[in-house]
Amino acid sequence: MTLSATTTAVGRPGRKSRSARSGALTKTSGLGLGVAMLWFSLLVLIPLAAVVFKAAGGGWETFAETFTNGQTMAALRLTVVTSLIVTALNMVMGTVIAWVLVRDRFWGKAVLDVIIDIPFALPTIVAGLVLLSLYGPDSPLGVDVANTRKSVFLAIAFVTLPFVVRTVQPVLEEMDRDVEEASASLGASRFTTIRRIVIPTLVPAIFAGAALSFARGISEYGSLVLLSGNLPNRTEVTSVRVLTYLEGGNPAEAAAVATVMLVVAVLAIAILDMIQRRVARRG
Repeated sequence: MTLSATTTAVGRPGRKSRSARSGALTKTSGLGLGVAMLWFSLLVLIPLAAVVFKAAGGGWETFAETFTNGQTMAALRLTVVTSLIVTALNMVMGTVIAWVLVRDRFWGKAVLDVIIDIPFALPTIVAGLVLLSLYGPDSPLGVDVANTRKSVFLAIAFVTLPFVVRTVQPVLEEMDRDVEEASASLGASRFTTIRRIVIPTLVPAIFAGAALSFARGISEYGSLVLLSGNLPNRTEVTSVRVLTYLEGGNPAEAAAVATVMLVVAVLAIAILDMIQRRVARRG
């Protein structure tokens, strides 16, 4: 009786282990995966495929005509370059803000923590109105950047600010400070502790936030409509250029521009992921 019970007790974990190693899904897991993939396909995969199919329907000539257009290329350059600069700035300032919110204690901290999420909550056209009121011709601050490239930078920076903050903040909150204290007790300087312990821990979160920030930046539209003026070859961004193609009855050209921006977003996310993995390993 004891031998049988022992055999059963030992045998069961073995079967579970083999099932786990084989990667077989249970009926519940399979159903959940199917529902998740169906929902993901309806919301993301099918619409993206439709855009690519629409662009491909015009052949390579559509892409060639679209990207030999000087106005379109100017919009692409402005959008991508500005989003890259803003993303780099967010990686630094977003991390600093997250550090202050987690590690420091000061009056008004709770209010600041709420304000950080305002760009998430505001409709983008309202954000544009707010920015125009503060930094337009009637600015109470005496700063007028309307209809300039500075306005594009300002609008993209405003709407992307929370991404790095909100990805880094929970990681900082979960970090064990005993490791930092142990490093200091062993004679490591504060800079060395941050470089060898803190930064490698935060790198995945920083780059995840950076990827979201860049993807959000290259797709921004609402906050730019009022502030930038949408001046061709000067302040016009890609999203506005797509709308111009659609309003002009050129859906294939609009789809071509959208497809290129999709490729740019995917490449940026892949490159940021590769960089963060290497930085984390070297840390």
